[in-house]
Amino acid sequence: MSQPYRKAPERKSTVEEIRERFDRDVERFSNLETGQSATVDAPLVLELITSAAAQTNPDARRALDIGCGAGNYSLKLIEKLPELHLDLVDLSRSMLDRAVERIAAVSSNPVRAIQADIRDIELETERYDVVVAAASLHHLRTDDQWEAVFAGVYRALRPGGSFWISDLVEHSIPTVETVMRKRYGEYLTALRNEQYRDQVFDYIDREDTPRTLIYQIDLLRRTGFRAIDVLHKNAVFAAFGAVK
Repeated sequence: MSQPYRKAPERKSTVEEIRERFDRDVERFSNLETGQSATVDAPLVLELITSAAAQTNPDARRALDIGCGAGNYSLKLIEKLPELHLDLVDLSRSMLDRAVERIAAVSSNPVRAIQADIRDIELETERYDVVVAAASLHHLRTDDQWEAVFAGVYRALRPGGSFWISDLVEHSIPTVETVMRKRYGEYLTALRNEQYRDQVFDYIDREDTPRTLIYQIDLLRRTGFRAIDVLHKNAVFAAFGAVK
């Protein structure tokens, strides 16, 4: 069966184009059920990552949410770690404003919101107990960018701190990539219809440059993390983490 939704884009979206798309989607991303519906097992992964973070660093006092969106992961972290102080990073000011608003409704702790690309930030050394990055690192383009971001997170974590990632991933074996992408396409079609499937694959092909799970695990190890584990993997999505 042909797969017309798999096509190479003429060019990748710019940071500004990605920012504009997220500015338009604040309301949708303010609800996990609507904002992350295109992500397989999104509610499960949210629970797994925040539970793992809270169990790994039960005394955590400061966390960084990379690509925080409307704040779903930060809100769930606060449920489990009520004393947490949060730093939020996102391209979209509208997303940051909504995240701060939602967090302020449930926590009196200060929240620092930083509108920026994580590639452009010099993170403070050993500032955080927990760092999370959900559906954001797939926008990194080159090996140098991946290596720099992972190294920056490692430096920013205190000893024993943890880094948790939920993201779109590719596969090392082309035939496996075909199987997993087809499976994801079937999920999207069942969720809505073939037109929706094609729309999702179109913006993935235009915006995203995901790496394999193995690549990222190897990079975590090379960066210096001492313990690495996979929480969940389904089709083209994975959740995993590491401890400094």
